[in-house]
Amino acid sequence: MTTPRDQLSALFEAALAAADPARIIPPALDALAPPAGRIVVIGAGKASAAMAQIVEQHWADHADRISGLVVTRDGHAVPCRHIEIVEAAHPVPDARGRDAARRMLQETVSELNKDDLVLALISGGGSALLALPAPGITLDDKQAISRALLKSGATIGEINTVRKHLSAIKGGRLGLACRPAKLVTWLISDVPGDDPSLIASGPTLADPGTCADALAILARHRIEISAAVRHHLESGAGETPKPGQGGLDSAEVRLLATPQLALEAAAACAESMGLRAHILSDAIEGESRDVAFVHAAIARQVADRGQPFTAPCVLLSGGETTVTVRGTGCGGRNVEFLTALARALHGHPQIHALAADTDGVDGAAELAGAVIDPTTPARALAAGRPLLRVLDDNDGHGLFQALGDSLDTGPTLTNVNDFRAILVTAPTP
Repeated sequence: MTTPRDQLSALFEAALAAADPARIIPPALDALAPPAGRIVVIGAGKASAAMAQIVEQHWADHADRISGLVVTRDGHAVPCRHIEIVEAAHPVPDARGRDAARRMLQETVSELNKDDLVLALISGGGSALLALPAPGITLDDKQAISRALLKSGATIGEINTVRKHLSAIKGGRLGLACRPAKLVTWLISDVPGDDPSLIASGPTLADPGTCADALAILARHRIEISAAVRHHLESGAGETPKPGQGGLDSAEVRLLATPQLALEAAAACAESMGLRAHILSDAIEGESRDVAFVHAAIARQVADRGQPFTAPCVLLSGGETTVTVRGTGCGGRNVEFLTALARALHGHPQIHALAADTDGVDGAAELAGAVIDPTTPARALAAGRPLLRVLDDNDGHGLFQALGDSLDTGPTLTNVNDFRAILVTAPTP
């Protein structure tokens, strides 16, 4: 017998499959003419190594011309023969990411000519992995600001705006270094709205943001910064290449996978199981617990009133929520969402849910997310972990590990942001 948990798991698997590099890279390569010169592959992100591997495999006939360097998160490397894969820390950068970024900028894309092709494989996580500070800024500065922003509740757009203006490689600077070669950027989006310039802080794309924007974000979230960082931003030394400047606008940019694509795949899977599927949005932002309360209200309206949809059905959403960490837990926006959702649902007998990060890592924990069912509040109380206390402590991962309801996928080698599925079953006769 198929259980609600089985159905939710199948939806998540369908979403991941839609964004698998093995599925999305070959058609893009078939549409791209190989160059007369070298094929230089660069990249950063949690999916970038898997993307590079597929490039090597699919363009095996051009292997003697392929070289490059890709930086991915610890545990996300896959073997490549011609493209160097470097692992580094995420979400707080480390010296490995800094050194790899320096080599990519100063060596990998140096001395190119107009017959060469630079293929940039970019996915979420690349901002922390390409950690080359701007002149006058230290790695310690970047690490401290990253930690503070990650705990502040800042959106990914805000965080990446700051990162670009403290970097020597992000915000289009890597793209400028690729001239005069042909530059093609392929992206797997993990940002709400799919703005290419925000994905991994847009290392190969022009940036419309400014140093003033970065300063305003730091002030809004009360982030302490060093005198060197303040001078760098206030002096304008951190300004990035802008649209219309430097020739970056003519480079080819293509989104190969997006949160919407993953949600549509999950919706098709739900329909195949006889469940009506409704995509609420692919770009939801806000505090996780607040987003959960809204989702809970919609799910209850469906279950209790048959509005705006009738059960059985599944409600799907994506995007990237935030967690302002005030307790001793490690946060995790998907488990924070589920904890708040379970509390708001009060054990409603018709409602089950799954929430997970499609890269397999929710916050600082090596877990993708979790599932809840009508028994979750009672089981949490019996385990000595009442839901309100868990929320106050931002310890969703501790809760779901104790209940045996965590999702441990390991590295998925893709990243199209958060995935949420709420299953509303038919009422019991």
